[in-house]
Amino acid sequence: MEKFTLTTEQQQELERQYAILTAGVEHHEPKEGLRAKLTKSLATSTPLRVKLGVDPTAPDIHLGHTVPLQLLRKFQDCGHTAILLIGDYTARIGDPSGRNKTRPTLDESEIDANAETYLTQANKVLSQENLEVRRNGEWLGKLGFVDMARLCGKVTVAQIMQREDFHNRFHQNLPISMHELLYPIMQGYDSVALNADIELGGTDQLFNCLMGRELQKVYEQAQQTVMTMPLLEGTDGEKKMSKSLSNYIGVTDEPNDMYGKVMSIPDELMNKYFTLLTSVDTSTLPTHPMDAKKQLAHILVTRFHDESAATAAAEDFTTRFSKRDVPEDLPEHTVQFPIGAAKLLVELNFAESNSAARRLIQQGAVKQDGEKITDPQAELSTSDAFVLQAGKRRMARVVPA
Repeated sequence: MEKFTLTTEQQQELERQYAILTAGVEHHEPKEGLRAKLTKSLATSTPLRVKLGVDPTAPDIHLGHTVPLQLLRKFQDCGHTAILLIGDYTARIGDPSGRNKTRPTLDESEIDANAETYLTQANKVLSQENLEVRRNGEWLGKLGFVDMARLCGKVTVAQIMQREDFHNRFHQNLPISMHELLYPIMQGYDSVALNADIELGGTDQLFNCLMGRELQKVYEQAQQTVMTMPLLEGTDGEKKMSKSLSNYIGVTDEPNDMYGKVMSIPDELMNKYFTLLTSVDTSTLPTHPMDAKKQLAHILVTRFHDESAATAAAEDFTTRFSKRDVPEDLPEHTVQFPIGAAKLLVELNFAESNSAARRLIQQGAVKQDGEKITDPQAELSTSDAFVLQAGKRRMARVVPA
């Protein structure tokens, strides 16, 4: 292993960068790998090549997806080179991580369309100054059958079956398609093609990232350090952020909606959200959780929209909730009664499905004229107009037909 001697100033810079880059990180492999990489970088004045791979399997992303993007941005701010790798080839297979069945395949046009919108959204987090945007079709698309067979020959079946989801599916007699077994090998080869120093990902990507280390060793490259980030809980404060659970904050959400959703995050998650989504020193946060949420909401709305949108969203939130006023311009919907409370939430687009609507009611998030609706099976029947509220961000005036 190479030995480098740093000046006092370089050592101080190493400690500064190390503190910034490890905040919130859940796993390092190897444990002292980042410190060693930073030492070499400072001693040789060579920026690190930091890789984050994303498969464009969907057009829109939520804040949970931006957690590793934010860490990639921190590397950029420390002077290193960010490599945002668009997995246009691996997306054709679909990452089997955490899956108990084979993913549906996407065609090339869907992948290209998704990649465009993903880049537009990711660029609201990343700097353009020291950024490489690559597609793994550049090298994977050139591999013929013999080349792929030789690549697979560098990995054993035993190594692949160490992966938890493959192991579980095998022992549960659930099908595993051969192309799924190739996915971690292809992702690992990406690190070889890019000669990556660091690879970032979520905790669910640990196996795939470690495969990159294994293949770099086989190809006689310096092995990358792997850094994985925890999964971000959604607005319910319990389960990971997911569109299917209706607990997500989308980066394309309208400013008022995004601001309101941030304000609904449980108080105890403030430090984690700031650490994973911003560069703010959490020791400087306001003492009162409400003030901290306002600061976070302003940062995020500004990032994904602009400063004026964030200011307007804050004023709207104050009007709606801090002052307990119902805005005069509240959207009005005419409804035929009687109607189930869950069905009404879906009709108003306050929930994506009846099951999501019932969850909102069970969580105590739905109010009729300020009074909670507690029964998911409730039938609403009235001759008077009323205000229906779902969570802290959605409100409408309901008028009987």
